[in-house]
Amino acid sequence: MFNNSSGLLDDGAMLQERRYRTKAVGRSPSPTSKAVSASMTSNKARGTGPELVLAKLLRKKIVDNSLPGRPDFVYSKARVAVFIHGCWWHGCSEHYRSPKTHPAFWRRKLERNRERDRLDRTALESMGWKVLEVWEHEVKRDPRAVAASIQLLSASRSASLQVRRTASPNEQEVSTRSKLARLEP
Repeated sequence: MFNNSSGLLDDGAMLQERRYRTKAVGRSPSPTSKAVSASMTSNKARGTGPELVLAKLLRKKIVDNSLPGRPDFVYSKARVAVFIHGCWWHGCSEHYRSPKTHPAFWRRKLERNRERDRLDRTALESMGWKVLEVWEHEVKRDPRAVAASIQLLSASRSASLQVRRTASPNEQEVSTRSKLARLEP
C-alpha cells in the first residue's frame, strides 16, 4: 500500500507526517516483582485472545499489513479496517484502572496510545477507509454479534463501493440494449 521512499500512497495521496501533541513516553519503569515482569513480558501485540476468537468466527487470518496502525482485520475491497482494542492498553472507560505503581508513566503511556489511535483512524479515513474499533470486552461479551457486525459493515461497504464503480444509469441502459440486440435473431 505504501511507497515509503517517495512518501506517497499507491493511490497517489500524500502521506502526512505524524505529529504527536504528547511527549514520547520513554523507557518503561523497572518491574516491581518477577510476577509483574513475567506478566508484562507475556503481553502480545498481535494474536491476542479476542483477535483469535474473531479470526475463527470471521474465517479470516490475522495478517500483517502496512496500513496506518496495522489494523487487526482488513477488508481491502470494502476498504474496512478493524482494530481490536485491549481494555487496559487503550483505556476502556468501563474497565481501565490506573496501576498503583508508576502512575505517571502509565498515564503518559495511555495518553500516547489514545493519541496514536486517533492519528491512525484519521489517516485511514483520509485514505477512504471505514474504521471500526472494537473493545476487548465486547468480543468477550458476545463474539458472534461482533463478528456479525464486522461482516455486515464489510458487505454493505463492498456493495456501495461496487455500485460507485459501475457505469452511470444511461451507460447501463445503452449497454443492456446492445446486449439484447445481439441476442435477437
